[in-house]
Formats: sequence, C-alpha cells, structure tokens
Amino acid sequence: MRARLAFPALLLAATLLGPRALAGPALLFDPADGKILYAEDLDNQWHPASLTKIMTAYLTFEALKNGRLTLDQKIPCSQNAATQAPGNLGLPVGATITVDMALKALIIKSANDVAVMLSEAVSGSDVAFVAQMNLTAQRLGMTRTTFVNPNGLPAYEQMTTARDLAKLSRAVLKDFPEYASYWSMPDAKIGKRRLSTHNGLLNSFDGADGMKTGFICDSGFNVVASATRDGHKLVAVILGEPTGADRTIRAASLLEHGFLNYDWKQLFNTVSIDNAPVPADAKGITSMRQSVISWECGTGRKRTIVGRKAKNKAARVKKKANPKKPQPKKK
Repeated sequence: MRARLAFPALLLAATLLGPRALAGPALLFDPADGKILYAEDLDNQWHPASLTKIMTAYLTFEALKNGRLTLDQKIPCSQNAATQAPGNLGLPVGATITVDMALKALIIKSANDVAVMLSEAVSGSDVAFVAQMNLTAQRLGMTRTTFVNPNGLPAYEQMTTARDLAKLSRAVLKDFPEYASYWSMPDAKIGKRRLSTHNGLLNSFDGADGMKTGFICDSGFNVVASATRDGHKLVAVILGEPTGADRTIRAASLLEHGFLNYDWKQLFNTVSIDNAPVPADAKGITSMRQSVISWECGTGRKRTIVGRKAKNKAARVKKKANPKKPQPKKK
C-alpha cells in the first residue's frame, strides 16, 4: 500500500483520482501557507531531471536582486557549457546572450547548456554554483535533496523529493514574484528561433501560470505545475509519469480537484509541507527506466514492434491451427 498522509481530504482525492500503480510521488499544496491538499509518497527520493533548473533560476534571481547580474547583461558560452548533452540552445563557444534570454531558454526550452552558462555567471564555475545550490537547499529545509549539476542531466547522486520541490517552488513564488512571467511563458523568440514550452498545462488548463517540466529516463516525466483561480494559487508536484501526456493529465486532475474542494479542505487542514512527519518507510531512489515510454529511452518503437510481431505470430498460429475449409463452387 502506498504511503499517504492521513487526513480526510486525501481520502476523497484518492477516490476521485483512482489508483496509480506505475506513478511516482505526487503532491498538491497551497504555496501561501504550505498546506497540503493531497500527497502520495511525498518524501520518496527521486531524480529531479530538469526540475533542477528551478533552483538554477532561484539562484539567478538572487544574483539579480543582489546586483551581481542584470537582465541585459550578456553572458558567454564556455567550452563546458557547449559540451552539455541535449536539449540545448546550441550556442558556439564564445557566443553570448543576455541573462533575460538565458532565463527564457532555461525555463521554456530547458536548455542544459544555458543552465551551465548561468551557473558560471552567478558563481564563477558550475562547481561553485552546485555548492551554492546545496547550501540554499539546506536553508530552504530541503532535507532529502542533493544537487551535483545545475541542469538535471543524469547523475545518480542528484536527488530530491516532492516535498522538497514544493519548498523550493514556494520560495521562488514568495521571494521573487517580480519574475513570475518567466514561468508562465508558453513560448519565446530568441534570435530567429521560436522556443515552445514542454508544460502542456499552459495551453490546456484554466488558470495555469507555471512552472517547470523535467525528464530523464530514470526519472520519468516530472512537472511542477501552478495555477490560479479566484485569487487562489495551487501547486502540484508530479514525479515519475510514464509519458508527457500522463504527466499533464495527472497534474490537471490534482489541480482541478484542489480548486473544487479548496474551501472546506483549508478549513479543517493543519498539515503542511513544513510539519508533516517524514514516513519511516520513505524510500530512496527509484528508477522509472523500465516503465517510461520514450523513444529516447528505447522504450517507444521497441514496444510497438514487439507488440506487432507478437500479434502477427499469434495470427499465423491461429490460421495454421484452424485452416479454412474449401468452399463448394456455386453452380
């Protein structure tokens, strides 16, 4: 049985949303006070993938606030940045873009090279930046999180939890509301290129206004999704869905449920991302590699071909076992 926080709202949520045998952790909360509206396995550790970039953006916003960077300041693409694995903006070594453009590429395109460029601009090197990421995680109370790179590319030691991502997301929304527009952009033009978001909710869910998606084979499809209706903002953290479509549907279901039941949930709810106890059986890293459906992971076409071959073989066996009898000719 999957661990759930025990309070009445969750029982109704579980009934409405149904069982999710292959799903990873999920969390729905109110960022204004941290109150939890729904949670599954909120302290199980998970690879954040590109949700890592929420922390990269947070530290960039801090640098802007402290005057160490400006939005129109141009930052260069180093050799280190240029050699990051896709997806990338694809800048050559020595090319520059503004911090404003870099933030758009980081959040909308989820550009791994740009994450390194920002880390070097903020801290001098990606190594120093990672140290700052971990210190900031500790300050924000992210007790089960470890960062080893600024972009979320595969690394076994890079891990977090749904609760920790909730704490980080709440901090971004609370500390830097002036940069909220970056999280809600469905697309942006950088040079001659038009970048489009991977966050399907921005184009399909009423009130959706952010934040970030992430994917690697071992994490599955992740998202931190925010939406606002009637002055109330809710945030859903979804980890380990097998497809991008499942990720969008799961987040939309949680958010819709939260808005429908917001008033009475908050009236009786005293459990928050700060005071909910960590379950004794909270798990370490789990890999979604065998469950995710993705061409990149070798589990897209392979499954289709295998399924087709099995179907054709079964048809041949059936035909051999039940040969058609010759029909008498009509006179």
